[in-house]
Amino acid sequence: QVQLVESGGGLVQAGGSLKLSCAYSTTIENIDVVDWYRQAPGKQRELVAWITSGGIRYYTDPVKGRFTISRDNDKKTVFLQMNSLKPEDTAVYYCHARAVWGRGTQVTVSS
Repeated sequence: QVQLVESGGGLVQAGGSLKLSCAYSTTIENIDVVDWYRQAPGKQRELVAWITSGGIRYYTDPVKGRFTISRDNDKKTVFLQMNSLKPEDTAVYYCHARAVWGRGTQVTVSS
């Protein structure tokens, strides 16, 4: 059983920064891969980045060089540091692991 809770969203001006957190609780000893996805209004949910328990990271092209994913395995938390935000980053951001989704946190970037 896995539960995921996102936090840290908000309203920010273009060029600004936000840091999202995903706290996970689980009866499983370890969760290997944790993903961040996002869904903009009227668009499909899309992958943003993922990280393994060993620290291997992957970023999609739209966020590469601007976003950084990290995790604290002891605190069971995954972070998404978002810098140089653009209006097109506006979306609900979801944490995902082992086929379980969090409820999401809204990120709005104003121009």
